[in-house]
Amino acid sequence: MYFNDNIIVLLRRHFRERDRMVSAYSLNHGRIVLRFPGVNKEASKLKAFSEPFVNSEVRIYFRTNASIGCATGGNLTSVYPNLRKNVRKTNLALHFCELMHRLTPEQSPNPNKFYLLENSLTELNNFKFNEAAAPAFLLRLMQLSGFGVAEKPLLNIPADFWTALHKDDLHNLAFNTAEEIIYLNKARYVCKRFLNKYLTYPLNTINELDLTIPLKEIGHNTQQEKQALTVLEEVLQPV
Repeated sequence: MYFNDNIIVLLRRHFRERDRMVSAYSLNHGRIVLRFPGVNKEASKLKAFSEPFVNSEVRIYFRTNASIGCATGGNLTSVYPNLRKNVRKTNLALHFCELMHRLTPEQSPNPNKFYLLENSLTELNNFKFNEAAAPAFLLRLMQLSGFGVAEKPLLNIPADFWTALHKDDLHNLAFNTAEEIIYLNKARYVCKRFLNKYLTYPLNTINELDLTIPLKEIGHNTQQEKQALTVLEEVLQPV
């Protein structure tokens, strides 16, 4: 079966002498595994298509009942050149891609997840680096995956701040005051607890969710913070 689909490459590895295997998130088929034959040859026209966080429309062939497809041609949509000129942006883009690879089921279509990744990479490419983008991306991916915390501000984070993390454009998430940094660290903590609960081994990408202030130092009411922390295990459950 042949079909065209828009894909964003999440990760790649060499396969045999001249091929590459990639994990990609596609618009119409969800996360899929594709073989790019012969792309390690110098004259290969599809080499760029198999690089991480490249967005393209690809012609794909799947044999009946096969779990791995074969890319046979396509058109580039974007390689996000500005991401590749900045180390922090590159790390964050790879972080987005690894989250998509680790937290999405194979061949389970969800166009909203594709658009989340596409829009996040576009914003990261077009605007300056934003530290709030990492927790905001994961919170939105959690919401699309059925974990439903958008309507439940955690750790006494104000509702408007929590809503902004879930809905505002990433480049507009500028948090500069002491209180806003505290709330952002709390959001990072929620994300880390979620990842620790649902990942069987740590992320390989540079972790953009590290706290800039230890959580134990940011609570004004220690007992209130302890009570809030006890509900995380219950809240972070699939709906």
